[in-house]
Formats: sequence, C-alpha cells, structure tokens
Amino acid sequence: MNRNVLLLALSQALAMTVVSLMLSSSALVSVDLAATPGWATLPLAAQYLATMLALHPLARLSARLGRRPVFVGSALVGAAGLALAMAGIATRSFALFVLAGLGVGVLGAASQFYRFAAAEAVPVERRGQAISLTLAGGVLAAFLGPIIARHTRDLATTPFAASFAVLVGVALLAALLGSRLTLAVPQPVAGGRAPRRLVEIARQGRFRLAVAGGAIAYGVMGLLMTATPLAMLCAQHDFGATTAVIQWHLVAMFAPGFVTGALVRRFGAPAVMFGGGALNLAGIAWALGGDAIRDFGIALALVGVGWNFLYVGATTLLTDACRDEERPAVQAFNDSTVFLTVTLATLFAGRLVDGLGWERVNLLAALPVVLLMAAIAMGGWRRGMLASAR
Repeated sequence: MNRNVLLLALSQALAMTVVSLMLSSSALVSVDLAATPGWATLPLAAQYLATMLALHPLARLSARLGRRPVFVGSALVGAAGLALAMAGIATRSFALFVLAGLGVGVLGAASQFYRFAAAEAVPVERRGQAISLTLAGGVLAAFLGPIIARHTRDLATTPFAASFAVLVGVALLAALLGSRLTLAVPQPVAGGRAPRRLVEIARQGRFRLAVAGGAIAYGVMGLLMTATPLAMLCAQHDFGATTAVIQWHLVAMFAPGFVTGALVRRFGAPAVMFGGGALNLAGIAWALGGDAIRDFGIALALVGVGWNFLYVGATTLLTDACRDEERPAVQAFNDSTVFLTVTLATLFAGRLVDGLGWERVNLLAALPVVLLMAAIAMGGWRRGMLASAR
C-alpha cells in the first residue's frame, strides 16, 4: 500500500475514533448535564456546524500550504476541543460541552480531506481504491471508540470525563501521523488552464449527482445514527447495547472500503451509488419491524454499508468532474453541502424522535434516498457521467 495512503487511513481511523465515541456518548452526556431530550444532540450539531464552516478555510490553506500543515494543525485544534469537553463534563457545564464541539468539528473538517489527499497520492486509475482504503481505516475506529467508552466511562468521578481525556491523546496521535505525510505542496503551473467557475462545473450531470449523493448519504446516515441512541434509550436499552449497535454500524460503514473501489471500477460509480441507496432502504425497512437490540443493530448496519457505497461512489464521481486546479474549491463546496445537510439532520434528530417517533423518522429518511435512486435510474450512467473532466 502507498505509504501516504496508509498514514491517511490510520489518520482516518483516529478521527473516526473520536467521532464514534462522540456519537455513542454525546446525547447521554447532554441528558446527564440537564439538557432537555429535544436538545440532547446540540453538541453534535455544533460539531458538524464547525466542520461545515471550517471546510472552505482549510481548503484554501491546503491549496497554499499543502495538506500536511493543515492536517497537523486541525488535529491540535481538535485536541483542544476535546480537552474543553472534558472540562465541561467535569464542571457539569452543558454550555461548555456544546462549545467544545466547535474544536472537535475542525478535526472533523480536516478528516474530510483525507480521502481526497489519498486520491491525489496515486495514479488516476487507482483513485477509487485509494479513497475506499482510506475510508476503510474507520474499521479500526469502530472497535477503538466503543472500547474506550466502555473501559473509561466510570474511571473518573464524573461519567465520561476520563473517556474524553483519552480522546485528547487520540487527537494528538493524529497530529503526529499527519506530520509524517510526504504529500506534494501545490505549485502553480506556468501557462496552465485557469480554473473554471463553480457554476460552469455545476452544469455537469456527474457533478450534480456526486454532490447530491454525498449529501444524501451523510444526511440520512447522520440522522439515523444520531437518533438511534435516543430511540434505544426510549426502548429502555442500556448503554452497553447502544455502544455495540454504534460499533457494528461503524464496521458496516468502513469495512466495505476494502472492496468498494473495485466495485466502482467494475460497475461504475452511479451503479454503486444505486446499490447504496437500495441498502439504505433495506435498513430503514428493517428498523420499522421492531425495537429490539437486534433490530436496531441490523438496521443501522445496512444503513452503514449503504453509506459506504453512496459516499465512495459520489466521491469518485466528484474527482472525475474537476481538474487538478479546481479541486480545492470543488471539494470544499461539496463537503460544505454535505455538512450543512448533516448539521441540520443532527440538530433536529432529537426533536424528531421526541415529536414524531422512531418509525416516522425512518420514513422521513427514506424520501431523499428514493429521489436519488430515481435520478440515477432515469439514465445517469448511460449519459457518460464518468467521462473525465481532464
């Protein structure tokens, strides 16, 4: 495996370790800090909002300075945010815990560029594989996050304070790995083509499909993954069951990364995205069948695999829709759209579960998936959407 891809996959694993523990514990910490159930997901929403707002500045810095200093600096900011979260838990301050999500969100923003950095580190024909292998680093996180949560939850006087202390170390390790990358710093090309305006790039069908696919993949997954701990709490399942469900959901999200790149090469990105949509609908259908631990686990696992197919397919399609000199702006726009969607989904997840119930939340999540699959089925891959923009 390419050395940079390996380092990026490990960095992805560390970043997702932070995310997995935040997902399994954040709502429970919020309730313990006296937040009303409807606002228990506010810290996660703050985290995703910070991710969305940081994407464009980090993209511009990457274009000017290169990927490495951005990855290192963002990991350090994430470590500071996690330390603030630990302080919020220790002092029982919900406001401080929400504020801490902003720092963690900067690390989340940088991690969104790991897959693009991996694509840039390999030849064109291996991009899909590099993207999927980088995302596959999240398999390690699927085990690390819940293990940290289970073994450190009650080590300190206040539940989860020790967990976040460990996460500070995880973020610092991500900074160390980032410092070992040997990615090239972008250099202006004399006489090269001027980047096209975003509105011109957006006229391409494959660009619109890629952005829509990424936003729907993350929005639907974010809504259901954030709502699941609350729904399981309502169904009177304990924290151990919740962490197990989140753990296997993360395994399902990232384990297919070892083969998704090959599937994209074999069948094309839109076809893989269509399959991802079908898996999302299968997960939603299973969730409607019951509220046992097994039901939550299988449903969220299917949604996880569906996310992987949709997201890897959409990312591959996006890299083929722009030229090298256009990537920073295109990537930042794409991920800003993605995280605007996931921020709104996360912000309202608690209120939707509280107001509509788990079954109706799942039905609501199915609608954008059906619309995306309809758009692909109407002939997306037959119109040559995978033709390169070069």
